[in-house]
Amino acid sequence: MAATTVLASSLAACGGDGGGGAPTLTWYINPDSGGQAEIASRCTDAANGQYKIDVSQLPRNSDGQREQLVRRLAAQDSSIDIMSLDVPFAPELSQAGFLAPVPEDLASRVTEGVFPGSVATATWNDKLVAVPFWSNTQLLWYRKSVAQAAGLDMTQPVTWEQLITAATSQDKLLSAQGRRAESLTVWLNALIESAGGHIIAQNSTDPDKIELGLDSAAGQRAAAVMHDVGASGVVGPAFSTSSEDTSASQFESPDAGFMVNWPYVWAQAKTKVEAGTLDKSVPADYGWTLYPRVDAGTPSAPPLGGINLGVSAFSKHVDFAFAATECISSDENQAYYMTTNGNPASSAAVYDDPEVQKVFPMADTIRESLAAAAPRPLTPYYSEVTGGIQREYHPPSSVDPQVTPKKAAALINAVLRGDQLL
Repeated sequence: MAATTVLASSLAACGGDGGGGAPTLTWYINPDSGGQAEIASRCTDAANGQYKIDVSQLPRNSDGQREQLVRRLAAQDSSIDIMSLDVPFAPELSQAGFLAPVPEDLASRVTEGVFPGSVATATWNDKLVAVPFWSNTQLLWYRKSVAQAAGLDMTQPVTWEQLITAATSQDKLLSAQGRRAESLTVWLNALIESAGGHIIAQNSTDPDKIELGLDSAAGQRAAAVMHDVGASGVVGPAFSTSSEDTSASQFESPDAGFMVNWPYVWAQAKTKVEAGTLDKSVPADYGWTLYPRVDAGTPSAPPLGGINLGVSAFSKHVDFAFAATECISSDENQAYYMTTNGNPASSAAVYDDPEVQKVFPMADTIRESLAAAAPRPLTPYYSEVTGGIQREYHPPSSVDPQVTPKKAAALINAVLRGDQLL
């Protein structure tokens, strides 16, 4: 990604707050450890008096963030300037006319060197509608001692079936996220994409013309893997309510074997060691590699998460807001955010930063995973799609590859037609 560009000449003539002073931009952020507030301060300083940035915090969970933003944008609330958007949100907000169009010259700069999947999540109708900020992906984490005892060569790609077999042979846990939440859709999407398919096989802005791929060969194969994992007996007794945090805690226990989860688990373990609540031998036994394969001969398509920056179409300071997004998403700020708040960069070049490599010894694996990661369905009707999946694919042990995909597709189609409510 190109370095931050200060657009002083083009922005000098763009209004103020009405009183002649520099405008204050309000950036609605997802909760973090203070990193976005620090970046707002940095970019305020970098603006040299042209504007300043204040932050306002959104709810903790993704659904709550979406609900608050949609409600306020539908009312054309001009107090929102910049928004930290979970990656599935851009198509819906853009289709509704809530996002200001990204200027073409800015679009070319803020996508330079950015992972293709990350750019895809910020794109709708072949136009960049948001600015990629940070990205996320799940890795396959393993206890080196367990993999070695099971005779599993982790220098080679491994399948879900191999993980079940290895965990069973060592009486250890295979930790994943089985609860009825967005994490279930994240898992199913990764399985279907890894099997060569898509949740939405044919996209459209017309809900009646959307064709789902849940009951395709890839969808059925994904359902079979989900069932096999859920019914394997190595996921723990509370798998149907297991979250990312549950999985991370399991992986710190003596029963740990393998886990799919986001990179924050490394920082969490190291923090606990520093606090004296976790023995240093535990993270010393952590290994990491790319997401498991569905089939041995087909590379996996890992989950893709993260945050994009949207500029409200109702902002009074759209030009300044876009200038601010370029500063916020600069490589320098992405590196800062990754090393201090643990959120991986969307710019591939950031992974060469020595401090990033020091804080994240698995930085190269994260970069490789993000390069292969696949977005969740890009659709204005994402809430309907994920809601239907969460209803029909839960609990994972009940998933039937010949039944569940059909039921989920029928439910989602009915909801899209307005014939049924979730």
